Amino acid sequence: QVHLVESGGGLVQAGGSLRLACAASGGAFNTYAMGWFRLVSGKEREFVATISWSSGSTYYADSAKGRFTISRDNAKNTVYLQMNSLKPEDTAIYYCAADLFGRGVINEDAYEYWGQGTQVTVSS
Repeated sequence: QVHLVESGGGLVQAGGSLRLACAASGGAFNTYAMGWFRLVSGKEREFVATISWSSGSTYYADSAKGRFTISRDNAKNTVYLQMNSLKPEDTAIYYCAADLFGRGVINEDAYEYWGQGTQVTVSS
């Protein structure tokens, strides 16, 4: 059983930055691909970014490219999402997820474990 706990969300003004963290426990973190997704009110949950087990491969949604950076520290069992130049439309609940088979894809069905989410609110 893999347990994921997100942190780092909060309220920030447009143009500001936040760094989300997701701490994992209960599994072989250094073998998983990890992803970040977000749920905007009134919409379906959407893919944000993913990173391979070795950090050798990352992929971003178009909305995140150039502004967000996903990274991981396997020694700390933690994955991060650095978010810069935040916009009001980035307001959402952000979830991290673990892909135990290391596929690192954008389809949320490929992720077996999910955190509880952390709220990010960007004011204009």
